[in-house]
Amino acid sequence: MKHNDHTYFANRDCKYFPCHKGADPEHFNCLFCYCPLYGMGSSCGGSFTYTPSGWKDCSNCLLPHSPGGYDHITKQLASKSNAP
Repeated sequence: MKHNDHTYFANRDCKYFPCHKGADPEHFNCLFCYCPLYGMGSSCGGSFTYTPSGWKDCSNCLLPHSPGGYDHITKQLASKSNAP
Protein backbone atom coordinates (compact mmCIF):
# COMPACT_ATOMS: atom_id res chain seq x y z
CA MET A 1 0.00 0.00 0.00
CA LYS A 2 1.48 3.32 -1.02
CA HIS A 3 0.69 6.42 1.01
CA ASN A 4 2.14 9.67 -0.23
CA ASP A 5 -0.40 12.37 0.50
CA HIS A 6 -1.65 14.39 3.48
CA THR A 7 -3.85 11.55 4.72
CA TYR A 8 -0.90 9.38 5.75
CA PHE A 9 2.26 10.09 7.71
CA ALA A 10 4.60 7.71 9.56
CA ASN A 11 7.35 9.07 11.79
CA ARG A 12 9.58 6.02 11.93
CA ASP A 13 12.26 8.03 13.75
CA CYS A 14 10.00 8.49 16.78
CA LYS A 15 11.31 6.45 19.71
CA TYR A 16 7.73 5.30 20.41
CA PHE A 17 6.90 4.21 16.84
CA PRO A 18 4.44 2.59 16.63
CA CYS A 19 3.07 3.86 19.92
CA HIS A 20 0.08 1.51 20.10
CA LYS A 21 0.69 -2.06 21.18
CA GLY A 22 -0.11 -4.57 18.46
CA ALA A 23 -0.26 -1.98 15.67
CA ASP A 24 0.94 -2.98 12.21
CA PRO A 25 3.93 -0.66 11.59
CA GLU A 26 3.40 -0.90 7.82
CA HIS A 27 -0.09 0.59 8.09
CA PHE A 28 0.32 2.92 11.05
CA ASN A 29 -0.53 6.59 10.62
CA CYS A 30 1.10 9.15 12.92
CA LEU A 31 -0.95 12.02 11.46
CA PHE A 32 -2.98 12.36 14.65
CA CYS A 33 -0.54 11.74 17.47
CA TYR A 34 -3.18 13.50 19.58
CA CYS A 35 -6.63 12.57 18.28
CA PRO A 36 -8.80 15.65 17.66
CA LEU A 37 -11.86 13.57 18.55
CA TYR A 38 -10.72 13.01 22.14
CA GLY A 39 -13.03 15.72 23.43
CA MET A 40 -16.09 14.17 21.77
CA GLY A 41 -16.28 11.58 24.54
CA SER A 42 -18.22 8.45 23.67
CA SER A 43 -19.34 9.76 20.26
CA CYS A 44 -15.82 9.74 18.78
CA GLY A 45 -16.30 6.33 17.14
CA GLY A 46 -13.04 4.90 18.43
CA SER A 47 -12.15 2.18 20.88
CA PHE A 48 -11.45 3.49 24.37
CA THR A 49 -12.11 2.93 28.04
CA TYR A 50 -12.51 5.25 30.99
CA THR A 51 -10.06 4.98 33.87
CA PRO A 52 -11.42 4.73 37.43
CA SER A 53 -10.67 8.44 37.86
CA GLY A 54 -12.74 9.32 34.77
CA TRP A 55 -10.02 9.95 32.17
CA LYS A 56 -10.57 8.69 28.65
CA ASP A 57 -7.92 6.06 27.86
CA CYS A 58 -7.40 5.76 24.10
CA SER A 59 -4.25 3.65 24.26
CA ASN A 60 -6.00 0.68 22.59
CA CYS A 61 -7.57 2.78 19.82
CA LEU A 62 -6.06 2.63 16.35
CA LEU A 63 -8.81 4.66 14.66
CA PRO A 64 -6.78 7.86 14.17
CA HIS A 65 -3.73 5.83 13.15
CA SER A 66 -5.37 3.62 10.52
CA PRO A 67 -5.17 4.57 6.83
CA GLY A 68 -8.91 5.44 6.78
CA GLY A 69 -8.79 7.31 10.08
CA TYR A 70 -8.17 10.74 8.57
CA ASP A 71 -11.38 10.57 6.55
CA HIS A 72 -13.41 9.41 9.58
CA ILE A 73 -12.02 12.19 11.76
CA THR A 74 -12.67 14.95 9.22
CA LYS A 75 -16.27 13.72 8.78
CA GLN A 76 -16.83 13.62 12.54
CA LEU A 77 -15.41 17.11 12.99
CA ALA A 78 -17.50 18.44 10.08
CA SER A 79 -20.68 16.95 11.52
CA LYS A 80 -19.91 18.50 14.91
CA SER A 81 -19.26 21.92 13.41
CA ASN A 82 -22.58 21.77 11.50
CA ALA A 83 -24.56 20.92 14.61
CA PRO A 84 -26.94 23.62 15.86
